Amino acid sequence: MSTKNKNRRCSFCGIPSERVSALFQLHGEYICPHCLEEQKNVLKSALDSIEVIQAQLPSKNKKPAGKSRTDPEQDILDEILFADPDEDVNDTSPVKEVPTPKEIHDFLNYYVVGQERTKRVISVAVHNHYKRLFGSNKNIDLKEFEDVEVEKSNILLVGPTGSGKTLIARTLAKMLDVPFSISDATTLTEAGYVGEDVENVLLNLIQAADMDVEQAQMGIIFIDEIDKIGRRVDNVSITRDVSGEGVQQALLKIFEGTVAHVPPTGGRKHPHQEYLEIDTKDILFICGGAFVGLDSIMQRRAANKHFGFAGGTETLVQEKEILRPEPEDLIQFGLIPEFVGRLPVVSVLSTLTEEDLVHILTKPRNCLTLQYRKLFAMEGIDLRFKDDAISAMAVEALKRKTGARGLRTIMEELMIDVMYEAASEKGDQKKRKLTLTGDLVRSHFEDSQKQTPLLSQIGM
Repeated sequence: MSTKNKNRRCSFCGIPSERVSALFQLHGEYICPHCLEEQKNVLKSALDSIEVIQAQLPSKNKKPAGKSRTDPEQDILDEILFADPDEDVNDTSPVKEVPTPKEIHDFLNYYVVGQERTKRVISVAVHNHYKRLFGSNKNIDLKEFEDVEVEKSNILLVGPTGSGKTLIARTLAKMLDVPFSISDATTLTEAGYVGEDVENVLLNLIQAADMDVEQAQMGIIFIDEIDKIGRRVDNVSITRDVSGEGVQQALLKIFEGTVAHVPPTGGRKHPHQEYLEIDTKDILFICGGAFVGLDSIMQRRAANKHFGFAGGTETLVQEKEILRPEPEDLIQFGLIPEFVGRLPVVSVLSTLTEEDLVHILTKPRNCLTLQYRKLFAMEGIDLRFKDDAISAMAVEALKRKTGARGLRTIMEELMIDVMYEAASEKGDQKKRKLTLTGDLVRSHFEDSQKQTPLLSQIGM
């Protein structure tokens, strides 16, 4: 659209309208004929370059199979190189490709060992969250359900330390196309007391969205250590439970959906402060906690249900019931009923077995054995692990009851002296080889004073 308004200038070169024959308007900006011709030439050169690249590809207009979702730059390049020439580039439909539960599950399998049931629960929940935000990516007529609003289902993950709760959350963050943040419940207190307000978990999400509130309103928040805000029913006190029940009450409206006011720089709220407004009704909350002692509560509940002569004949039923906590168990643990009601999906992570720990040490992309082999390779040492050595480390982790998190501690204890000596060697030396066996691992932990077996293997 042309104009002769004297107040208008070309947005590219700044020339006023009275000095050119016409200005063309596009999305509120103006461009003169000279700049328009230059931009047309730049665009033509870019299109010619893309055609050359496409001609060199083995299969034109066909995206490579197995494309990872973890490389946004590659995603953008693929959209340019493999774009459909007949596709309407002006289509502003909010519908995006919704990953299937199986795609999410398969991605989790690359990093998370075991916990199949929990991975299925998480995959379905995230898939449904995408559908709530972006709708269906299929040509399906949904006019019948125009007035139906799908509510979100927040998730509670219950499991012992080192079972993979935080790892699942961090792995999801690697693949999601929506903002994702991880917060810690132990730092939160009721508003007006020393500590962080609950709105800070929303600020973490806004920061993950590069301060784009609109994008943050479609995000996912993982709150770790949620069991630490359970009210202490056994301790009678005349003071307020500001870091327990008070935090639960403050989280209620945020979980359900409200317009929260968040300080843009975090910290405490104070009068005359500007706030960011964020609607939480479309934010998915995933909470995780170890809930130490919850198993005893579930056992007592199951024992009461099967008390008497019939109890012995229903042992199998009792064991199955203990696998999943009921709302009454969580309430007895210290969560208020309203808080439990806002976490309708509960998934229990099981304690990792020896086989799971062996798998964690050897199979994932970033497994511990490969990490330490790389560290030793930098010092000219070829580090190898026998199968019985891997098993011995898994058994030691089971004894300590620290799950997968304890594997790094065990590895550090084994390697600390060898790494100290290896990093202290000066000058070029021939490549040395260190093979870790099960006998060396077991002897090291059976006698804590015995620190030399590993060193002797490489002649240090």
